[in-house]
Amino acid sequence: MIRAIVRIFLIYFVVTSFIFSQVGEARPELLIRCDDIGMSHAMNLALEEMIQTNLPFSASVMFTCPWYQEAVEILKDNPQVVIGIHLTLNAEWKNYRWGPVLGKEAVPSLVDSCGYFFPSRATFHANNPTVEDIEKELRAQIERAVSTGLDIKYVDYHMSTAVDKPEHRKIVEQLAQEYNLGISRYFGEVDLESMYKYPVEEKRSHLLELIADLNSDQINLLVCHIGKDTPEMQALIDLNTFGLKQMSQHRQSELEALTDSSFAKLLGQKQVKLITYDTLIDRIGLSKMISPVSTGYK
Repeated sequence: MIRAIVRIFLIYFVVTSFIFSQVGEARPELLIRCDDIGMSHAMNLALEEMIQTNLPFSASVMFTCPWYQEAVEILKDNPQVVIGIHLTLNAEWKNYRWGPVLGKEAVPSLVDSCGYFFPSRATFHANNPTVEDIEKELRAQIERAVSTGLDIKYVDYHMSTAVDKPEHRKIVEQLAQEYNLGISRYFGEVDLESMYKYPVEEKRSHLLELIADLNSDQINLLVCHIGKDTPEMQALIDLNTFGLKQMSQHRQSELEALTDSSFAKLLGQKQVKLITYDTLIDRIGLSKMISPVSTGYK
């Protein structure tokens, strides 16, 4: 029933968008990027629900995680979803850890004594990771992604660790160039205030406020963390003090906000044009990417 309602509003959205396009006025653009896909089964279930809305969005997959293969199967059945690699150098959950694609022995400076990634940027840097190990591991993640047969379009970075230092950002830029991939935030996107830290009961209203006030003079980027409030997700506890409590409820709430019919309805009313990284790569080109650091992004 919910899916049918959302589709009705999407039809309205498409029709009104066409009419509005004939007027020639500027329309606000919104790029939805859903992170942490493949991290767990609950994330992949949320991915499937997001796909059912028929809203254009970009999905960033964690190819270091145990459930990435299920995500690959889902995405192969849904080629309309634009896919990116969520470059990963951290594993932040108690009792649910992952390590490098290459294994502990190949990149020892990136892992703890058990062979797992460190839970935060601070603990990662405290272990003095080498640029050689970082380059090898990020390359291996890209190779794993490409080898699945998915049409990979861009990269971004889990917890921003892969671009936290200038020398590490340079590695990401070089690898993206080598593999002909875009880099998230390198096309002039402006980050909207995400739903992440808002209370569970306020995420939907915050999302609607964002859409109501979208700037039509910029590329609006909304980074989302969707998931299902299942026993699997309820068991995950962030090892970082800055992490959210009851994380599964937060991710379920983000999913519900994005799949709610009121969101689709407001998109239509505001004539919002949903775009993906495919859109930006076609329009701007990989050769025209600019580091967000040069434009003040931190």
